Amino acid sequence: MSNYSKITSEIIQQANTLENTLPIRNKACRSKFFFHPHPTSKVCLFFHGFTAGPYQFEPIGKALFVAGYNVLIPLQPGHGIAGEWNGDNPPPLPTKPEVYQQFALSWLKVAQNLGQKVVVGGLSGGGTLAAHLALECPQEIEMALLFSPYLGGNNIIIDFLVDLLPIYYEWPNKNNSGNFGYDGFFMPALRLFLEMGQELLKKVPNTSVIPIFLITSDSDNVINKDELRSLFFELLKKQPRSWYYSFDKILDIPHTMMTQAEGNEYQDLLITVAKSYLESDITWTEVMKIGAQIMQGKTFDTAVNELNLTPRVSPDVSVLLAVMDKKIIIDAF
Repeated sequence: MSNYSKITSEIIQQANTLENTLPIRNKACRSKFFFHPHPTSKVCLFFHGFTAGPYQFEPIGKALFVAGYNVLIPLQPGHGIAGEWNGDNPPPLPTKPEVYQQFALSWLKVAQNLGQKVVVGGLSGGGTLAAHLALECPQEIEMALLFSPYLGGNNIIIDFLVDLLPIYYEWPNKNNSGNFGYDGFFMPALRLFLEMGQELLKKVPNTSVIPIFLITSDSDNVINKDELRSLFFELLKKQPRSWYYSFDKILDIPHTMMTQAEGNEYQDLLITVAKSYLESDITWTEVMKIGAQIMQGKTFDTAVNELNLTPRVSPDVSVLLAVMDKKIIIDAF
């Protein structure tokens, strides 16, 4: 236990030392750690989105800490640094994937010291990075939560610009009060995530995979959801415990889905949906079977009991099924 306390203290101290030298543009961009006084059964390692910061995972990080998890949300390389960044002086974001990949691997090793099983996750580019780590280190990771991972854009013209042109781009929502990251970026800094995402799509059919929950939104106008659904079906062939859910368009949940401050009025719903996966041990087919039973008029508890799934199902799965498009359940059979 004394060694554990030393490890957690050193993690915090080293992050503070590094971030004090940068300096950080806003305290919301500092690394976030939620540590129990003892190792936990699961440890969550989350990677924030491209040009953003750890603030994106603070709400879900706090909720999972209360639920009994240790949580790490490190600041990604080149992010959150104070400066007058613009087209003539773009923020110092890495342009080589190896920088992010080595960063992710180093934090995985840190997370392994804090509990029994590691869960990785991320939003957008952070989701792409988490997916890369999950495919590279399947023996060391229990499962992954990928929130709208950036595998490709929903506009071929934008993808063309990302792929070829060395231009500076400013985010349309740069003045959003919940945005504490950079206003814009040099396009090659984003290109590496597009390339990493496309490589992931090619790799999945030919490699072993861990359970992965893909979460997105019908209102997300950034990512290519067709590619995300294709990824899910490839995952499902190899890992039956993979899940997929897209929030209905009526909820108007944007790509920046992790916090209410960035536009998700249903932040708590997202957290509950994510917890339903972390605290369950059932296949996608079994989720669909529960849903089918409920559609026949049975209560959630009755359906789970009759399917002999009670010990392996989180009560939060009832929330997921309540907001899920019933056509998905019908089509499953």
